[in-house]
Amino acid sequence: MESWLEGRVAGQTRWTERLLSLKIDAPIGAYEAGQFAKLALEVDGERVARPYSFVNPPGAQPLEFYYNIVAGGPLTPRLAALDAGDAVLVSGNPSGFLVLSEVPPAEQLWMIATGTGLAPFLSILATDAPWQRYRKVVLVHAVRTADELAYRGLQDGFARRRAGQFARVCLVSREACDFALPGRVPAAIRDGRLEQRAGAALSAGASQVMLCGNPEMVKDVIAALAERGMKKHRRRAPGQITVENYW
Repeated sequence: MESWLEGRVAGQTRWTERLLSLKIDAPIGAYEAGQFAKLALEVDGERVARPYSFVNPPGAQPLEFYYNIVAGGPLTPRLAALDAGDAVLVSGNPSGFLVLSEVPPAEQLWMIATGTGLAPFLSILATDAPWQRYRKVVLVHAVRTADELAYRGLQDGFARRRAGQFARVCLVSREACDFALPGRVPAAIRDGRLEQRAGAALSAGASQVMLCGNPEMVKDVIAALAERGMKKHRRRAPGQITVENYW
């Protein structure tokens, strides 16, 4: 049975008209970087809940969640209207398998995200684990327009502190951008542009890949990686691709 904690809004960051980060003070227990919790509000006498990945690393407060306003949705427009001090429910039992304890060792770790799928990777990158386990860590963030490339300052910090070990690749699909690759991730894998920009190999022998974001992106990237002999990782059948499915 789901357990709930009452949290209090500490603030919100608005990245674009539809992309926001909600910060919540809540006495949540232990969880692993990459996991998610559910946020809930009471709407017309009914509790409406959705899962959101933590942006912050374990142990940090306030909790932070990156979300997209779904027009006409029952929850996200109401989350966006919350002010500091307002109450919001947080599930007390975080879960999810997009965590490094589920990912085998390799030379390179690739984290590929679209949109708000960036959140769990920021949580993982803020811990020591990826830097201790992998020689090279590549973060790929694909969006439609350049203003959706959120948390760039935080990523700049990773690049400064982990110079030579961290690479960041941005893709923007719907407008020209002088610092990002054009188009979608699957095409950039197939034509080699992604590896060229990252300065790292993407292969079954050298890489582990974590995917989070739009289900179509996840499906298409898995297909592109399968062409290189890569497959989903399972405990009983080790592979190279780890995916979180909670959409």
